[in-house]
Amino acid sequence: MSSSRPAGPRQPTLEDVARSAGVSRATVSRVVNGTRNVDPGIQKIVQEAVAATGYVPNRAARSLVTRKTDSVALVFSVPDHHAADDPFLGQVFTDPFFGRVLGGLLTVLRPRGVHPVLMLADSEEARRGLVAGLRQEHTDGVVLVSIAPDDPLPLLLTEAGLPAVLFGRPSGEVPISFVDVGQQAGARLAAEHLLGRGCRRIATVAGPSDSPAGRDRLAGFRAAMAAHGHPDPVAVEGDFTQAGGERAMGRLLGEHPDTDGVFVANDLMAQGALHTLRDRGRRVPDDVAVVGFDDSSAALASRPLLTTVRQPVEDMAAEMAKLLMALIDDPAQQSRSVIFKTTLVQRASA
Repeated sequence: MSSSRPAGPRQPTLEDVARSAGVSRATVSRVVNGTRNVDPGIQKIVQEAVAATGYVPNRAARSLVTRKTDSVALVFSVPDHHAADDPFLGQVFTDPFFGRVLGGLLTVLRPRGVHPVLMLADSEEARRGLVAGLRQEHTDGVVLVSIAPDDPLPLLLTEAGLPAVLFGRPSGEVPISFVDVGQQAGARLAAEHLLGRGCRRIATVAGPSDSPAGRDRLAGFRAAMAAHGHPDPVAVEGDFTQAGGERAMGRLLGEHPDTDGVFVANDLMAQGALHTLRDRGRRVPDDVAVVGFDDSSAALASRPLLTTVRQPVEDMAAEMAKLLMALIDDPAQQSRSVIFKTTLVQRASA
């Protein structure tokens, strides 16, 4: 005795779409696989036939034809030597900044049916292993967000010939497409705002000197101060963390207790700086005015609410996705950069 499972409804095929559209199977295949040299009118007819028949392309078969997987790697490259249970790694993925990056990417990738695959690079071994894996065509390209100092990964990706776009300017001369904000212009906005509210003993808690953003923000701050007759403003280096901001602010107050205005090179450090000011009995902004940079969630979590320089993260991430899709479609393209403008968001701290 034998039994058989009743057959389900037959799935529409390329031939069904071709009959519905009145074109050849080869033409349908070219449209479905995204081939460029298809007449727009025919392409529209085929797309309508695909919708009418309910045809769903076989992703595996399509990948064999196009050599594309319809997925891109979203890589977060972080400083080395962090254990798997280190709280730092938890902060990386709980920081809303990274959610904002992902949200911006999805506005471009989702309509194209492209899926981001999250990857973490936290050591030299992990970076080289990641590049080796990507070269085996597990993904079509890379969106790289790096907070690792002097990160070698942008260069490793370009040397491997992988389509890649970087969030922020790379360290050194690396032929990689990137999206950034006018870092120096943003720092100038912060300095000019503090000067404009009457602060005269203005200092900065700078970002790490081995970070392009840290260097650029410090340079912009110094240029603005020099232009207003303050050629050698006080600068204390931080590490872009809240705890680092607390330490740097403590050092600044210890060495320069008359400081009445501070530009802090990112919002997390600014949040830490506000904690130290409160602990030392300094009123913000009455005694010390504080301006941050990023307009991140830390700006709204701070007390008082943080005046800060805004970088439009979602728009920047969407532009990264557009640049990457263009590179995937045409690998011969030259690397490009897109620089967004910053704005000052005024709140209670300055």
